Amino acid sequence: MKRLGSRRQLGALVGAVVLVGAGGWFAGTQVRSPADAAASHRAPKAGPVTVEVERRSLTATVVATGTVAFTSPRPLSLAGSVGTGAVTSPAGEGAEQRVTKAPVAGTKVKEGDVLMTVNGRPVLALAGSVPMYRAMGPGATGDDVKQLQKALRRLGFDPGSAGGTFGRATATAVTNWYRNKGYEAQQPSAEDQQQLGQLQQAVSSAQEALLTTRGGNAGEDADTGDGSGTGAGTGTGGKANTGTETGAGTGAKTGTETSAGTRTDAQSSTDQQVQAIRLRSAQKSLDMANSALSSFQATYGTKVPAGEVVFFPELPVRLDKVTVKTGDAPSGPVGTVTGSELLVEAAVPGEDAELLRRGMPVEVTTTGGEKVKGKVEAIGSAAASSGTTGGDGEAATGAASEGSGADASDAPGGAADANAADTSGTDGAAGAGTPGPVQLRISIPDPGPLAGQAEASVKVTIGVGASDGKVLTVPLAAIRTSADGKARVQVERDGGVRDVSVTVGLSAAGLVEVKPADGTLEQGDKVVVGK
Repeated sequence: MKRLGSRRQLGALVGAVVLVGAGGWFAGTQVRSPADAAASHRAPKAGPVTVEVERRSLTATVVATGTVAFTSPRPLSLAGSVGTGAVTSPAGEGAEQRVTKAPVAGTKVKEGDVLMTVNGRPVLALAGSVPMYRAMGPGATGDDVKQLQKALRRLGFDPGSAGGTFGRATATAVTNWYRNKGYEAQQPSAEDQQQLGQLQQAVSSAQEALLTTRGGNAGEDADTGDGSGTGAGTGTGGKANTGTETGAGTGAKTGTETSAGTRTDAQSSTDQQVQAIRLRSAQKSLDMANSALSSFQATYGTKVPAGEVVFFPELPVRLDKVTVKTGDAPSGPVGTVTGSELLVEAAVPGEDAELLRRGMPVEVTTTGGEKVKGKVEAIGSAAASSGTTGGDGEAATGAASEGSGADASDAPGGAADANAADTSGTDGAAGAGTPGPVQLRISIPDPGPLAGQAEASVKVTIGVGASDGKVLTVPLAAIRTSADGKARVQVERDGGVRDVSVTVGLSAAGLVEVKPADGTLEQGDKVVVGK
């Protein structure tokens, strides 16, 4: 028992010694002299801040935020009434123009498609540069008729000659086209039929009046002949005798007969003149009635009402927005149509725009990280005037001129010349020394993941240059310019700093390509970027 207690006392003593030693060591490490404390708070000795020279590939880019949109938006409206306007039912009741089937937003419209219906009649889409502005029917001539005939031919309905005159063959083609779409072409209205009947009745009445006038003249000629034939008097005025003095005349009566005959001749001449005037008047009335009937018949028949066709400069188009619903009156714009192709609109600073040229490849990145390829289609004023900001008609004109310009700019230097005018115009508007933002329009040949993402925000990356393989690069902060205008870098070497003249190349992402012009510069060398 005593031995066990001794062992416990020894263990306790050893533990106490260990604890005292550890406490002394800890206290020694924490206790510092005033000189040591001041030295620990003193700033380190100043020296240059350096970065190693790297060998890598450089790609210079212009990055911007863009918006997805459809090409060439324009308002959609009808040029006039569908059918005969306030149509008349068999019961004689008039009906106002009402949308009976509204257009559907997002629909892709091809040539010959029905956009909507009004009062049960179709509004049809055709391709053509001349807008619909009137009803077309028999006898109508013009460029609008010519493009209607060409469209009918493209759809497989032969209008005969496409010379721009609406004739019988064109009317037949229109009838067959409407029937193919499940509708009847517009035939003469009740008012037209009534007017035709009135004109035909006017011709009949004028013919009857002319015949009556001619018949009366023939009767009077016959009466005058009988009188002169029966006169047997010996006087010189025997032609004026009416047959009452058929007995043998005496010389004493000769003067009296002569005077009466003279008066009768004058009266007969006046009657003939009056009758001739009546004949001419009757004939003129008939000619006028026939002319009015012929003119009306020339325009009588199958027609295309002004509101039943909409011409689009290009097809197909996309119904982007619809502003009417079933039951509305189709007055004013009924919606908005766009081209079926997607584009991206963006704006870049003026100094970045100077690096851009039409045709440059573009990488478009969605918010989900998906990438789509595109190319710069227009810069500056061209992008602003012919992109999604165009109006009706003007947008299409701008797009057409832009397309013709693209052919010319495919040649070397063509794009640079075209865009020089664009960017200079924008810079001038912003004021000297501070180029303003420049609009870009980027075409997307294959929308891929952008399909259905109109008005979505995307990242636009345009490569404006790339190094020829791997090159020596330093941070832009390492470049210094001497008084003589030459570039140089400061290299930390052998415990000191030495200047090395360089030639500056492509810059990108805060780095710049350098080539030593005087001295040596290699990968791994440390260049000064600050102090």
